[in-house]
Amino acid sequence: MTIKLVSLISIDSMKKVLLIIIIAGSISLAQSAGNSGLAFLKFGFGARNIAMGDAGSTASNDLSAMFYNPSRLVSLEGNEVMFMHNEWIQDVRSEVGGIKWNMLNLPWAVGFNVTTISDIEVRDKPGDPISKFNANYFFASLSSGFTVFEDLDFGATFKYLYEGLLKDESTGYGFDFGLNYLTPIKGLTASAVLKNIGSMSELRIEKTKLPSELRFGGVYNFGLETAKLGFIIAAEFQKYLDTEDIHINGGGEIVYDQTFAARVGYQSGYEARNFTGGIGIMWGNLRFDYAYMPFSLGLGNANLFSIQFKF
Repeated sequence: MTIKLVSLISIDSMKKVLLIIIIAGSISLAQSAGNSGLAFLKFGFGARNIAMGDAGSTASNDLSAMFYNPSRLVSLEGNEVMFMHNEWIQDVRSEVGGIKWNMLNLPWAVGFNVTTISDIEVRDKPGDPISKFNANYFFASLSSGFTVFEDLDFGATFKYLYEGLLKDESTGYGFDFGLNYLTPIKGLTASAVLKNIGSMSELRIEKTKLPSELRFGGVYNFGLETAKLGFIIAAEFQKYLDTEDIHINGGGEIVYDQTFAARVGYQSGYEARNFTGGIGIMWGNLRFDYAYMPFSLGLGNANLFSIQFKF
């Protein structure tokens, strides 16, 4: 299927084709696609987390926890709604959103992700393209969690998955399971999550394997009240279960007077990216976040925006 696609698509569209192959899981292109597909599940969620090196399984402190570690939803108070727009590389775009509320003394959250690679040109001979097509990926999720015992929370997420490429379509499901522990050390929290455990139906001739992964790490919060400054330092270990890929994600955040935040992060083990950064602006219950992720190998840069409202 991959060879056929390459033969039909113009040279000008080759970078888009490579991105499709990454997401379909056929090759790695110096990233960690490995033996699995649906790489859009590896994209970060929430500009704040991405700016902090994508260390969201430990650092997420809002609705975005449903995409990283659902156990962290348990400690959140009130209701939240969030929307995120990702301008990835080479016409890859994602729209992500969700809402969180409390019911039956439990936190509940639903979310979605729509990722598209647009305007892929199709040719069977030199000249004008016969047509264009989009590669489409989607998931919808439901998350909840509860306190197992004092200072230890458990959470789970169910995801409905879809991928569409030319005339081929596939659907499936995935589960995430997470733990969050408030340690005896003031301000220090430890977390662990097992993500993307599930299965897909066949896409033409074979099933796409989900990018199952394990993450664990910690986050430390402290502040200087006299200077109206708050600090967060997060680090996590990330291992994809079907490959040898190991990544260390880490980042920090400085918040001034609960109004402005500056963030920086780093991800190891990638040839095409490492440093990240971003800012956040808070105004009452409204928060706007921006993240910048530069890529090497001529792939360009990613700009990510998210907005969150608590009510």
